[in-house]
Amino acid sequence: MKKLALFLALSGAFVSFNAHAWGNDGHRAVGAIADQLIKGTPAEKRVQALLLPGESLEKVANWADCVKGTYCGPQSEEMVAYVAANPKHSEYHYTDVPFQNQHYHDHDVGTADDDIVQTLKQCIATLQGKGDKISNPHNFTPRQALLILTHLTGDIAQPLHVGAAYVGKNGGFVVPQKKGQIDAVEMFDSRGGNNLLLDDVKLSANSAQLIPAAPVDAEAKPATPPRAPQTTRPFHSYWDTTVVNYAFRRIGARTPEQFAQMVIAGNPAVGPNSGDPISWPYEWADQSLAVSKLAYADVVPGVATQQTSKNGEVYNVWSLTVPDNYPVPSSAAAKTQLIQGGYHLAAILKAIFPQ
Repeated sequence: MKKLALFLALSGAFVSFNAHAWGNDGHRAVGAIADQLIKGTPAEKRVQALLLPGESLEKVANWADCVKGTYCGPQSEEMVAYVAANPKHSEYHYTDVPFQNQHYHDHDVGTADDDIVQTLKQCIATLQGKGDKISNPHNFTPRQALLILTHLTGDIAQPLHVGAAYVGKNGGFVVPQKKGQIDAVEMFDSRGGNNLLLDDVKLSANSAQLIPAAPVDAEAKPATPPRAPQTTRPFHSYWDTTVVNYAFRRIGARTPEQFAQMVIAGNPAVGPNSGDPISWPYEWADQSLAVSKLAYADVVPGVATQQTSKNGEVYNVWSLTVPDNYPVPSSAAAKTQLIQGGYHLAAILKAIFPQ
């Protein structure tokens, strides 16, 4: 298969690590799927009791990103209090298991006490009424646990929020066996794919031939207005937003609610979770880790170059070589993962609130 050598460089400031997975529309789609799947169940009543009037899972799905203060306008008192009590809240959204690995294991390379799997476990325990100083060290309230669970169940379905890429000094992806090997000399952390760079214009040109254009609907407007293509895009950003747009276009959805309705009507095959619900995040992480292998399939880092952030930090970035048809398998995987996130969220809420 012919590949395109896609060399590019970031011209702006250093890109924040693992920011805003799935973007606004992707997270809302996960919440919208769960909203529909829990209708008429005891879980719906228990969820509504924790939400404010007018809120839904779709509407609060981005709350845990909004608290970062850069996406959603002024911070509410609730958000300010949460951030003050959780100074590491940005680290709750991901884990960095080498994508070549098969499973997430506690204390392995790339995992952390505050990573996405551990935080999801704390949210589940809190909503089960089992939260104590050991199982809920962040002291989440039930409402906070629901807001964070809603968002992180979407995050963990984004493959780059679980499977991380590490690059050797001579190029190529490598697998660290212990944390100390990731020293930015012999082995580099690509920061969740943020330092792996794509030529967005060329990739968009390829996608125009491979992904059908969205249908025209005079009555429906996209939740996020389309923007002109960027010249460059971090690999992580491509998986956060671009593949979501492609996934919507694949089925003709214009809004997250439409996406939810259409995928549920298709009766998708979603594997059941098993065992104690507190262990389900491990299953979700393993499933997403498997998809991260597809995300990195035939993706090759090129020669490293150095850039300097506005605060003076010097860091490496790598050009990428990707297959010509990369938008097709990546958008198909994104569609599957958004569905997985929505169905998993509904399933865990039904398991937590059976009556």
